[in-house]
Amino acid sequence: MSETILSTTLRVALADDHAVVRAGYRRLLELEPDMAVVAEFSDADSAYGTLTGAGGDAIDLLVLDLSMPGRSGLELLRRLTQRRPGLPVLVFTMHDGAAMLDQCLRAGAAGFVTKSSAPEVLVDAVRRAARGETALSPDVAALGAAQSADGPPHRRLSSREFDILQQLCTGRSVEEIAQALRLSTKTVANYQTQIRQKLGAGSAVELLRYASEHGLLGPSA
Repeated sequence: MSETILSTTLRVALADDHAVVRAGYRRLLELEPDMAVVAEFSDADSAYGTLTGAGGDAIDLLVLDLSMPGRSGLELLRRLTQRRPGLPVLVFTMHDGAAMLDQCLRAGAAGFVTKSSAPEVLVDAVRRAARGETALSPDVAALGAAQSADGPPHRRLSSREFDILQQLCTGRSVEEIAQALRLSTKTVANYQTQIRQKLGAGSAVELLRYASEHGLLGPSA
């Protein structure tokens, strides 16, 4: 990174729990003369603390992975939309399902790019998201996230319910999810009940089967 950063430079933050991955797209973005990576985060809590604190104004855009320890990227996205609605958040993920794309856009994402995309796709998406455009990689642009309101049952899940569903499907217990999200065990148990009711799943096995059949399982890494 140049020691002198021009005022027109787009100041980008990266949130991904893999240091090697962050280093890769830091190098990619900083090859662009109008971009600088000014912050990196390995978990959602540290990202939220900085982006909503005094140092948050020094960041113009966040590139966000969805799978991180503790709070998920989707939960971070939801909270940032509430606290910093003017901050563009570009989701950069292994997951390419229509349901995840839909959830992220509904939660306020400025764009959605899969990690299988060519490097120039990410660079272009960062610029487009910073301009206020919805930036989608070509492999997800055709998925049609804007589905009808009378679509499948999982369309009725809130972003919090969707996040908890994915964590349940990874085998996490109610207690583990409550600890990660800093909620009470009773609250998460109530969410679990609501999710099962909305999806018509009477057991954990049926819940997992529904999620698998509809492509709702979150990225494994």
